Amino acid sequence: MSPETEAFISQPWFAVVVAIIVVWTTVWKGLALWRAAKDDNTLWFVLLLVFNTVGVLEIVYIFAISPMNKKIARKTPVKK
Repeated sequence: MSPETEAFISQPWFAVVVAIIVVWTTVWKGLALWRAAKDDNTLWFVLLLVFNTVGVLEIVYIFAISPMNKKIARKTPVKK
């Protein structure tokens, strides 16, 4: 590792930034995984579980994909 990288990583604020990112990602991932499981959406559950996008994919799922799936489900007639 280069001396510049070691100096950057050894900064006291670096650990705080990493901790904030970890908490941010964990919260959004947990919410998105819960929503995907609740919606019985296996594909999105696996995608959210495998890919780490620092909360971006999780936020897209929660606010865009999940509501869209619910609207489609409401419009689909129930077969008797």
